[in-house]
Amino acid sequence: MTTLFAPTALLPDGWADNVLIEYDKDGWIVGVDSFKTATHNNAEAELAAGPLVPGMPNVHSHAFQRAIAGLTERASGKKDNFWSWRETMYRFLSRIEPEDMEALAAQVYVEMLKAGYTTVGEFHYLHHQRGGKPYKDRAILSRQVIKAALETGIAITHMPVLYAYGGFGEQPPTEGQKRFLNTIPELMKIIEALQGDYKHTPQVTIGFAHHSLRAVSPEMLREGTLAVRKLLPQAPIHIHAAEQLGEVEGCLAWSQKRPVEWLLENGNVDENWTFVHCTHITDAETKALAKSGVVAGLCPTTEANLGDGIFPLVNFFNAGGSFGIGSDSHISVSVVEELRWLEYVQRLVFRERTLIKQPENPSVGAVIFEKALSGGARSLGRKIGKIEIGHRADFLVLDSNLPFMTGKLRDHILDAAIFASNENPVKDVMVGGRWVVHNRHHKREEIILERYRQVMEKFK
Repeated sequence: MTTLFAPTALLPDGWADNVLIEYDKDGWIVGVDSFKTATHNNAEAELAAGPLVPGMPNVHSHAFQRAIAGLTERASGKKDNFWSWRETMYRFLSRIEPEDMEALAAQVYVEMLKAGYTTVGEFHYLHHQRGGKPYKDRAILSRQVIKAALETGIAITHMPVLYAYGGFGEQPPTEGQKRFLNTIPELMKIIEALQGDYKHTPQVTIGFAHHSLRAVSPEMLREGTLAVRKLLPQAPIHIHAAEQLGEVEGCLAWSQKRPVEWLLENGNVDENWTFVHCTHITDAETKALAKSGVVAGLCPTTEANLGDGIFPLVNFFNAGGSFGIGSDSHISVSVVEELRWLEYVQRLVFRERTLIKQPENPSVGAVIFEKALSGGARSLGRKIGKIEIGHRADFLVLDSNLPFMTGKLRDHILDAAIFASNENPVKDVMVGGRWVVHNRHHKREEIILERYRQVMEKFK
């Protein structure tokens, strides 16, 4: 048993001072006690060097895309949008080999940890060799991603993606999509192999994703979901939905329904599902999505970078909807920036301030942070996001010595951390009872960065 003493910590019912947290050798919290007058006088307790908060889940990641961040910002001379960006991404993706995948994923996972993400939801659709021929081990690219997570210490919900078509109505895939394609039995072999290998590894959860309604038929969506539910009854299921106007228009032409509308009516969805993006939904869809219990996976920096659109967060939040945040294409790997953009974009739309709030808690920073924790935990199917018995010991120590944190107490800590500076407030990071970042450094960051640099030399 290990004990950590926090001078102040964010517990499920609010901030508490002088908190003793016990966690076992497997990284599970087994005790939480706070004392109004206690001091750090337990010789066996480690001292947290600042305010302690739960680690943030990252609900949506394509790890390899970190390598093209900054390489897609050149104008082509025509209208640039998501679809033109996608072609650049496909060209890069066509050259990745298994050893490259591990190096790329490890680098972005180190960056995530240092930013305050302690669990990543990896939406993994790259399965095969160039040209689409399967590897002898169909799960090899998934294994490389999980290997990177185990090396860096980040927890992972790994979601192999079902992808079969190039557009609505079972259109044939393009050349750039051939590395993604599987039938349901083929993808289930990958999932079964991974579940068998990692079912006793607390750091790893196996889930499942449909890429989008563009990429699977209604029959595949239904049968794929049933196949996964038979093997993993509570597995997280994710899907891209309504990210682009072109997608909405294509779905209307195909089904006379919008993507989120169609999924809510036909997808047999529940609280284990996450719809990613949803940047183009109507008021009726917003209310229905909130009522359904489905988590909205929001990635505001990527959605802004790609020109996707704006999720109607205020109306969704006021209707009781749940959301988590993701860094998606990793144009930015920053908990602070994702949370800040969630609020700031809404302020620009409504021309008001302090929009994501609750009557019992006027702190925007605290509300948006805690809602992203709870929605993210559910989205990734893990007992995380709370400093509470039975949850994983995933903690962030914030740096109270930074100028913008000076004198901040309780909810003002989160208000300042999110809105008052561009400096990362995260000093130390624990995942599953192990310190993986100390004083802003990961112990393997130099080794991992050198591997990443070597891989990037190939893509010049």
